Amino acid sequence: MFETVLIAGPTASGKSAAALALAERLGGVIINADSMQVYSELRILTARPGAEDMERAPHRLYGTVPASEPYSAGRWVADAATAIEEARSAGQVPILVGGTGLYFRASLQGLSPVPDIPDAIRRRWRDSASASELHAALSAQDPIMAERLGPTDTQRLVRALEVVEATGVSLAEWQETAGAPVLEDKGLLKLVVAPERDVIYSAIDTRFDTMLRQGALAEVEALICLRLDPGLPVMRACGVPELASHLAGAMTLDEAAEKAKTASRRYAKRQMTWARRFMADWAWVPNAEAAALLGQDRPGT
Repeated sequence: MFETVLIAGPTASGKSAAALALAERLGGVIINADSMQVYSELRILTARPGAEDMERAPHRLYGTVPASEPYSAGRWVADAATAIEEARSAGQVPILVGGTGLYFRASLQGLSPVPDIPDAIRRRWRDSASASELHAALSAQDPIMAERLGPTDTQRLVRALEVVEATGVSLAEWQETAGAPVLEDKGLLKLVVAPERDVIYSAIDTRFDTMLRQGALAEVEALICLRLDPGLPVMRACGVPELASHLAGAMTLDEAAEKAKTASRRYAKRQMTWARRFMADWAWVPNAEAAALLGQDRPGT
């Protein structure tokens, strides 16, 4: 019997269906490992499990964070550790599923123990500058991280700046020191659901059309009405920038949909590249059905 199951894969690969099938077979609790499905305001556009799925098996860490909060990998590690312990205490199998590779890596290897940042420093960097100004400031204070980060990646630029100011040490140095992992690498079933590229791309297109029919446009309109910082992670979720542009009159809905599908396909490609690099030793399966078959009782590996 596996103690814990990890299911990764690109968007629209069928990994959530695999997790649900395994949860029903093993008596498991599904724990979210997707950085966008944590946000309460984006149920449709992030393809969060629906009410029917929630009834079939317990789910944790879905839709628990307001869009106004920048959810981090460090926070996920703490939340996931609690959810895993609660599942095990109840005699249930934790099943981590999602497309955020960093979350899986952190669960197995730990995260760098960066100290807490004072609120005053955090607020000043988050409120005071444009992305180009942030990149210029980082180039002056921490050229190593400035070289690694893109000039428009506001969230990571702010993170690098607040760390170097608060600690006097580059984030690059902090990242070289690993923290404690959430999981021991034993008794695990580690799966990557990886259909062929054309299958994934077709699924992305079909799913986005379904999202529009289900109300994704209204969901984005409600998000815009919150007047959030455009640098927040939720504002970069696949489909949000494109549908927001349509609502602003910059493009037709058909144009926005096509751009969103293209962005999702590119994201899936990046996810697969990451998985091939960091999950080469996991079991790779072509679809949800194959993943579910591997969940039959047998000794962990």
